[in-house]
Amino acid sequence: MEQSTSIDVGAPVEQVWQVLREVERWPEWAPTVTSVRRLDDGPLAVGSRVRVEQPRIPATEYVVTSLEPGRSFTWVATGPGVRTTARHVLADLGAGGTRVTLAVEQAGPVGAVMGRFYRRLTDRYLTAEAEGIKARSEGRV
Repeated sequence: MEQSTSIDVGAPVEQVWQVLREVERWPEWAPTVTSVRRLDDGPLAVGSRVRVEQPRIPATEYVVTSLEPGRSFTWVATGPGVRTTARHVLADLGAGGTRVTLAVEQAGPVGAVMGRFYRRLTDRYLTAEAEGIKARSEGRV
């Protein structure tokens, strides 16, 4: 089960990437994120581990599985019977604009059930996070 949302941002892709890649600062602009803690040092990269806490969702440890600087990163969390994959993708719209696409996929026997159970909450969180990225990147937060 996959859910996604996209939003157009009035800021260049480099500026939006700066907001997106500073995961520790997400609680400043994302009302859906209580805490983000890097579990290793250095810039965000493939293999980086991050603990994310969100209201109404158990704290989750993600591992970055792919990262294309200035364009996208994907991180994955696994647990008994569930694999959660979250993708964060930027597309240059030209004229100083960027399209942000956020997607979450729940897989595995428990993941399918969790995906259905959390469907509305996930939709709300994706929308709020996209709006937060937009506001922060455009200098409104």
